Amino acid sequence: MASHAPRTSESTQQLKEDLHNLSQTVEELVNATADDSRSNIKELRDRAEKRLKDTRERLEARGERIYGEARDNVTQQADACDRYVHDNPWTSIGIGAAVGVVVGMLIGRR
Repeated sequence: MASHAPRTSESTQQLKEDLHNLSQTVEELVNATADDSRSNIKELRDRAEKRLKDTRERLEARGERIYGEARDNVTQQADACDRYVHDNPWTSIGIGAAVGVVVGMLIGRR
């Protein structure tokens, strides 16, 4: 799980940079609209659209990657739990019974 920390930090930093670049371009576009220079506005608008598209694509790719990693992690945890239960059936029954007693006591207090 510690191996995910550097990637998450790197991904967060990249996202900050993408959003910073996008906000700078949008700010330039807003400032350019104060001028009446049509060619300048079109150029900035094109840059803003390109950065918006690039940022959207990166966010979608990151979202898909994070979803895949989370799905794989949950699958691995479920497999480990399944192996434990198969390897230690009586211990698993005891843990389940103990949890049931605790939950029953908590519900009974209300």
